[in-house]
Amino acid sequence: MNKKRNVFSQFLKEKRKELHLTQVELAVKAGVGLRFVRDVEQGKKTIRLDRLNQILGLFGHSAGPLSIKEIEDDAAR
Repeated sequence: MNKKRNVFSQFLKEKRKELHLTQVELAVKAGVGLRFVRDVEQGKKTIRLDRLNQILGLFGHSAGPLSIKEIEDDAAR
């Protein structure tokens, strides 16, 4: 699996476990489906940003698009 793709899956799983939440409980709290939580935790390549932000918002975070330049600059580091 692609390491960068797993950033969200690792973060979500770690935060969920820190709060002692099941996937079902997280889905309910975030207002998303259980399938979506599972997809994110399993590193699905394509996910909806609005739904991801519903989950990340519970942890005080959000995600947004990056420009190609930002991605290239990050890869060069």
